[in-house]
Amino acid sequence: MSLGILIPLSIALGLIGLAAFVWALHDGQFDDPLGAAWRIIPEDRPSELNRLVQDKPAPDAADLHTPGRQ
Repeated sequence: MSLGILIPLSIALGLIGLAAFVWALHDGQFDDPLGAAWRIIPEDRPSELNRLVQDKPAPDAADLHTPGRQ
């Protein structure tokens, strides 16, 4: 291909990318970047994990020893 086709094509693709970025910027895609990260974490999860940890007693040191292992 000649440069007469590739240069305008690359400029057009760059302008399309810039237009997509400006559209996303005005559409509110970058307004709350941390909110989406915290919304996926359920609020009841920490209490559920605490309940599981509190229900099981800690293993005794004698229980951790496996015969045949040193």
